[in-house]
Amino acid sequence: MSKVATREVELEPIDRLEQKVKLLIAMVDRMKVDHAKVAEENQRLSRELESARARVVASESEAREVAALRTERDAIRVRVSDMLEQLEALSL
Repeated sequence: MSKVATREVELEPIDRLEQKVKLLIAMVDRMKVDHAKVAEENQRLSRELESARARVVASESEAREVAALRTERDAIRVRVSDMLEQLEALSL
């Protein structure tokens, strides 16, 4: 019986090591899954960022166009006003 008892005592450290290795493998597997989720989220956020940047560029372009149209409208208003004044001067 002493051989059996000695054998069990010798295997205890190996059993503990095996359990720790199994836990470590499980942790690595969870980390792989978490990494995949984070990478997917990163890609989604990158797409959203690019979309937002495109909207900002479009918005800035639209703002420049609106400013140009307002300037053009003001110039037309001045010209029409001048023409109306000239017409009024002719109607004396």
